[in-house]
Amino acid sequence: MSSRTSSAAAFLLALAACSADADAGAGEQGGTLVDCALDGETTFTRACAVERSEHEGTLFLVVRHPDGAFRRFEVLRDGRGLAAADGAQAAVTNMSDGDLVVGVGADRYRFPATIRGDGAGE
Repeated sequence: MSSRTSSAAAFLLALAACSADADAGAGEQGGTLVDCALDGETTFTRACAVERSEHEGTLFLVVRHPDGAFRRFEVLRDGRGLAAADGAQAAVTNMSDGDLVVGVGADRYRFPATIRGDGAGE
């Protein structure tokens, strides 16, 4: 199971609101760039490309690492964030400085997020 943020507020990912031209070079990697800290790194760098897809009404995000590795996440409809869609490792999520930070194994990703509601649906 995924660990959820302890905040009472539900949050909504704001990747759709990201400007397509905000990240120069993102198109070469196939998506919007987000900050990531890979393989246990402590510093985030804007190096991971995010691709959005929808399957049977469910939104998925594929986060591609610079070395070609990737992780796939399901966007949870109840506003709680993301869950790992593949693999044996669960996603751990929390809010930090207005961003959704998602950790899977030794990798962490920082997504822009918008706070909404007061925990409705929890």
